[in-house]
This record gives sequence, structure tokens and C-alpha cells, in this order.
Amino acid sequence: MKRIAFCLLFAALPALACPPLLKHNFKRLQDDAPQDLCQHSGKVLLVVNTASYCGYTSQYQGLEKLYAQYKDKGLVILGFPSNDFEQEPGANKEIADFCYNTYGVKFPMYAKSSVSGAKANPLYKMLKEKSGQNVSWNFNKYLISRDGNQVSHFGSKVEPEDRALIQKLEQALAAK
Repeated sequence: MKRIAFCLLFAALPALACPPLLKHNFKRLQDDAPQDLCQHSGKVLLVVNTASYCGYTSQYQGLEKLYAQYKDKGLVILGFPSNDFEQEPGANKEIADFCYNTYGVKFPMYAKSSVSGAKANPLYKMLKEKSGQNVSWNFNKYLISRDGNQVSHFGSKVEPEDRALIQKLEQALAAK
């Protein structure tokens, strides 16, 4: 009986370790397969709202470079396509093909959803609450600490290679 109780407790530990900010499920962009954000618990996350027809779309290249450089140190970039600013009209499959074929995007991308206003998805509502900053345009970035308690916001004009962003990212990665 003790062994069963221990196994049940041990099985529940990953769920207990998941910060409230990550207790969400979203469909994967490529195939609509449900994804639990808790799979990224303990990682530093950079959450970005994206669009294929925006002046900042070329930031995909910098984001992918950042992901390749820091993923082995614990960074995960999460892309959330959105048509909130009328620059992402395509269907999920079309967006996925564009991201991969044009920019070689390999970081996790999720199905198109709203990221601002009353219809914002639940993650973005919490990001706004934690950071005090709402999404003002495409390619806003939220940097989330490993424990999910600290959220920093970077606007659209902040490139993935920006010194301030990199410094904050490296600080978050160094924290255990």
C-alpha cells in the first residue's frame, strides 16, 4: 500500500511543479495536436506573438538563431501567431509552412489565437497581468523565469539580438 501511495505521489510531482502561468493547453500549429505548456516547466521561456505579413516578420530569423544558441542551456521560445492586428490571415497549416519554409523555424509554435484585448488567450491574459504590459503589436516578447514567477516584457521594436534582451535572458538562464 505504501508503494502505491509513493508512486501516486511521485507521479503527481511534475504537475505540482508546474507554475500557474504554464497550466494551459494549446494546439500545436503544425497539426493541432494538444500541447500542455507544463512540459516547459523549469525552462526559461520567451513567448512571442507572431504574424506572417508584418514589418517585424523578419524577427523569425533572429528568434530561431536565439533558440539554436540557447536551447541547450534551457531556453524555449513559444510562438503564438495572431491576426489581432490583421497581419496573419492564413490558416494554421499555411502559417506553419511559411514559418518553416521561409525562416526554418524549429521552436514550438501554437495554433493561431488572440493575444490582446478581451478575447486574448488565457496565457496572454496572465502575461499582461504579471508584467503590467499588454501586447501592442506583433512580435511583442515576454521573458518568463524558470519558476514562472518573473515576467519581463519587450516590445515589437526590440530585436531578438538586442543587448538588453540577451542580458536579461542570460541572467534568467543562469538562475537555478
